Amino acid sequence: MRRCFSKITDCHLGFKNSNFFLVGSEVGSGSVTRTIATTSERSFSTSYAAHQVDQTKDNPVSDMLIDSFGRLHTYLRISLTERCNLRCQYCMPSEGVELTPKPQLLSQSEIVRLAGLFVSAGVNKIRLTGGEPTIRKDIEEICLQLSSLKGLKNLAITTNGITLAKKLPKLQECGLDSLNISLDTLVPAKFEFLTRRKGHDRVMKSIDTAIELGYNPVKVNCVVMRGLNDDEICDFVELTRAKPINVRFIEFMPFDGNVWNVKKLVPYAEMMDKVVKRFPSIKRMQDHPTETAKNFTIDGHCGSVSFITSMTEHFCSGCNRLRLLADGNFKVCLFGPSEVSLRDPLRSGADDEALREIIGAAVKRKKAAHAGMLDIAKTANRPMIHIGG
Repeated sequence: MRRCFSKITDCHLGFKNSNFFLVGSEVGSGSVTRTIATTSERSFSTSYAAHQVDQTKDNPVSDMLIDSFGRLHTYLRISLTERCNLRCQYCMPSEGVELTPKPQLLSQSEIVRLAGLFVSAGVNKIRLTGGEPTIRKDIEEICLQLSSLKGLKNLAITTNGITLAKKLPKLQECGLDSLNISLDTLVPAKFEFLTRRKGHDRVMKSIDTAIELGYNPVKVNCVVMRGLNDDEICDFVELTRAKPINVRFIEFMPFDGNVWNVKKLVPYAEMMDKVVKRFPSIKRMQDHPTETAKNFTIDGHCGSVSFITSMTEHFCSGCNRLRLLADGNFKVCLFGPSEVSLRDPLRSGADDEALREIIGAAVKRKKAAHAGMLDIAKTANRPMIHIGG
């Protein structure tokens, strides 16, 4: 079975083996990330161009996956279901959402066929999302078939961790390489308030189970919201001290029904200032050109810390991501309202070449960057639970 992190013998090597290297200087309070960001921006064009050359040399990429700005899209996120066993405030309206009827959702065979088209064209990473992907009854068989696709290097999942602990050993056997577990608070009572459900202890157990099974790093996604969990930022960083956990702080993003307000947004710079004051030895790493996160290590910590800055410092220029929704719609940008159905032509008998043409045309229409956060908040888009986390 393919295991991406099996060769790791030290917590920090998980990043070094993935072409991440420490930047020598420490980040000081006040400067936050400005100097580092400037250096990164200056070298981005060169490094991304080099990445494109290396990518096509190692694994030829079909023109279907290249947009009009020359970006290669080698990462596909597949939503397996719109259903979820939590009701997180930033993801789903309190009244719930109207779910797509089951017959209109992609079947297992349809998911595998479409995924095969993407992988044969050059996609080398697939992430399974939802809803909550682990509540889909055929999740193990889907993982087994996807992990068998020739050319796929990494099969990942983003999960809320509620049922993961008991399912993870089998999922690992079926080829699951890496995982992200969503957790927005370390306080059980607050967890129940944020998710409108119980289950904090089960999520923590899933994190420990993943570590015991050898996943390194275990990524923990935390959406930071002012007045709700921004007081726990440093507590989350503490999780990385003794365990191979990569805590990923995510700026609160607007989607239909999540009552987004700019006042709830805690910007990256503000989060970073809090961390620097408590952990002055934090150091920026040199990130891969297509990386969505700004990654950091802290002296003496087994794990690491990352920030996903979609709202205040977007990373559209290096975007390599595409999305296949549970209902078969294809989306080239998380924040863009444009979608095209792959399910309908698939069920109408379209052959692989016709499907590739539809996919390629949608990729070519992808914009250079998404709108600003205030414009995004005004734009009609689906709830996150429909799009897939």
